[in-house]
Amino acid sequence: MSHPGVLLTKEPAPQTIPVSELPMKVYEAALNTGPDSSCGLATAGFRAAKYLPEEWHQHNYAKYHEAFADRDHSERVRHESQNVAAYTAELARRTQDDSTAKVGERLQDIHFWKSELQREIEDLVAETDLLAAQKLRLERALDASEVPYSIATDNLQCRERRQPPDLVRDQVEVELLKEAELVRNIQELLKRTLKQAVNQMQLNRDHKQICEMDWSDKLETYNIDEKCGRYNNQSTNIQFHPSSSKFEESASTPETWAKHSHDNIYRAQREKLASINLRALIDNILHDTVEDLRMQCDAVNQAFAKRCEEMEDAKHKLEHHLQKALKEIGDQENNIASLKQAIKDKETPLKVAQTRLYDRSFRPNVDLCRDAAQFRLISEVEELTESIEALKKKLLESEQALRNLEDTRMNLEKEIAVKANSIFIDRKKCMAHRARYPTVLKLAGYQ
Repeated sequence: MSHPGVLLTKEPAPQTIPVSELPMKVYEAALNTGPDSSCGLATAGFRAAKYLPEEWHQHNYAKYHEAFADRDHSERVRHESQNVAAYTAELARRTQDDSTAKVGERLQDIHFWKSELQREIEDLVAETDLLAAQKLRLERALDASEVPYSIATDNLQCRERRQPPDLVRDQVEVELLKEAELVRNIQELLKRTLKQAVNQMQLNRDHKQICEMDWSDKLETYNIDEKCGRYNNQSTNIQFHPSSSKFEESASTPETWAKHSHDNIYRAQREKLASINLRALIDNILHDTVEDLRMQCDAVNQAFAKRCEEMEDAKHKLEHHLQKALKEIGDQENNIASLKQAIKDKETPLKVAQTRLYDRSFRPNVDLCRDAAQFRLISEVEELTESIEALKKKLLESEQALRNLEDTRMNLEKEIAVKANSIFIDRKKCMAHRARYPTVLKLAGYQ
């Protein structure tokens, strides 16, 4: 009989005593050799095949004992069978309850990891959406950066149409070159960051897919174990599956099972953290690039304003000198006219003096005297001739001065036109074009 403390793993075999025949006892017939014995030949056949009464009683007693023993053994077996049946029924109930409880605990573990995976999937989806928004900002900022670059290059090309001597490498050109180089560097940085964002989004999606596959397995397992937990002895869809009571070689252990989901969640959280850091980096990059572009734009605008002010001042000074030159030209022309008139006015007195001398040269004989009148006429002619020569010399100097003034006027007018052209290019072309510079929101990728 099985002891109550022994755990039965299968139904015990019925305990029975094998049926075997008792050994045949050979009885020897007692010979009557006494005085009353008859050894006659007529009764010999009847007496040889019969038992004695003691033998008959002994045989019956043996059958009684055998029946009692078998009945007692059967009662013990029946009692033991009832005990074993009750014990195995209780053991089966406890084992089934324990299995159901273990399945319930397993359902809690599966639900925990399934919930963790689902939360991580939702976090990855939300984080990927946020990173996609940052990626869109990068793309918009990259597109918006083309406008500052085109403005800078257009300003440089427009200023190439300035005429000498205004075609100088001034501070405006230096700042414009800095602006073009800055925009190019920013575009390269945005492209690298955009590529990094695309790669991070792909990593987020890959780990989300891994978590989704794990979550799908957990969901299927949860449904299977939930169905198993609802099975009971009254279920109608249960049947024997003898080959199922063994472990699969590829089956995982609880430790490796939990580690698999833990590693998936850990890697997903690691990529989520990397995505969060990348979003913060994108924010900082866009903030710094916008600030750098606006600062450089202000520097260029200030350089333009200062240069235009310098050219306006130079133009005003040239115009002032032109006005003075024009006035001087007018005065010099009047002076030349006065000189010509003065020369002309000296010709008549010279004619009078020379005519007098000429007529007096015809005085006869001794009357051709070098008298005071003769000396005075000669000195008058010399004085008039010297005066005319001096006037002619001044006339030549005045005419040369007038020509110089005319050249200066032309140069001044040309310089004024050059300055006007430079001012038109810087103010009407370049600065007007710079009015289309993108706003901070556009450069930051919000629009």
